[in-house]
Amino acid sequence: MRQLPPLNMLRVFEEVARHRSFSQAAVGLNVTQGAVSRQIKQLEDYLGIALFVRTPQGLSLTQAGMALSPHLSDAFDHIERAMQAVRVPNLRQRLRILAPPTWATRWLSAHLRGFCERYPDINLSVTHQSSHDNLAEIDCQIRFGLEPATHCNSELLVMERHIAVASPELFEGDHPPDLRRFPLLHILHDGKRLKVWENWIAAMGREDIEADQGLEFSTLDQVIHTTLAGGGLAVIDRQMIERELANGSLLPITPVEVIGPYGYWLDVPGDKQGLSKVRLFTQWLNQVSNP
Repeated sequence: MRQLPPLNMLRVFEEVARHRSFSQAAVGLNVTQGAVSRQIKQLEDYLGIALFVRTPQGLSLTQAGMALSPHLSDAFDHIERAMQAVRVPNLRQRLRILAPPTWATRWLSAHLRGFCERYPDINLSVTHQSSHDNLAEIDCQIRFGLEPATHCNSELLVMERHIAVASPELFEGDHPPDLRRFPLLHILHDGKRLKVWENWIAAMGREDIEADQGLEFSTLDQVIHTTLAGGGLAVIDRQMIERELANGSLLPITPVEVIGPYGYWLDVPGDKQGLSKVRLFTQWLNQVSNP
C-alpha cells in the first residue's frame, strides 16, 4: 500500500510553491488562506520538515521544498494526461470568454485557427459584456485596462503599442499629413477619452497641436474605419491594425511608437483556474501574445 499523505495536501503545496503566496494559492484553489495554511502545516508535520520560510522579500521554498516541488508538478501533469487519455474521446468542452469586441474581431479572430487545430475538443464562445447576462458562466475574461484585477487571478498579456496613422490619400507624395489640418480621432473608454493622442504628442515633443480637438467614437473599430476612409488621423495600437499596415491601407505618419500605459489583461475567476480548458487557453494565449 502506498504511503502518501492526502492528495489535497500535495495539491495545495504545488499551488503555493508555484505562486510563492498563500493568498494567491487560496484564490486559485477557491478556499480561504487559513485553509491553505493549515494544509501546508499538516504536510510539514507529516514530513517532519519545513517547506517554506518567510523572508523580507516574501515566501520562499526551503531546500526540501525546492526538491519536492518539481516532482509533484510532474506527478500532477502525469495524472492529468492519464485522465485525458481515458476520458470519452468526443466529449467536447465549451470555453466561454468575455472579450472587448474590437480585440476579439481584430486580434483573436486572426489567431483562432491555431487554437482550434491544436485543441479540436474545445469549443469557444466569445462574447462581450453587454451580450452576456450571467457572468458566473464566464470561464475567463480579456480586459482592457491599466492594472491587474484584485478579485481574481489577473495577468498582463500585452501592452498597447501606439502609432499615429492615416489613409494614404491624406499623404502628399512622401510627405505625411499635417496634424493641424485634419481631425484627430479619439476613442472613448468608460465614457472618457483615452489619452493616446496626448501621450503620442508628448513623445513627439510637439507643442503646436491641440490634442483635445477632433471626433470621438465609442469603439476602436469605428476609429479604424473612419481613418481608412480618410476622415481623420488616429493613434492606434499597431497590434490591432496589422493587416492594414501590411497591405498599405493605413500608413504610419512617423516611426514614433508609444508603449502603454494600457494593456490587455487575462482575468480568471478563482473557481475556474483548475479547469484544463482554461489552463490550455491561458498557455496558448501567452504563447501567441508574446512570440
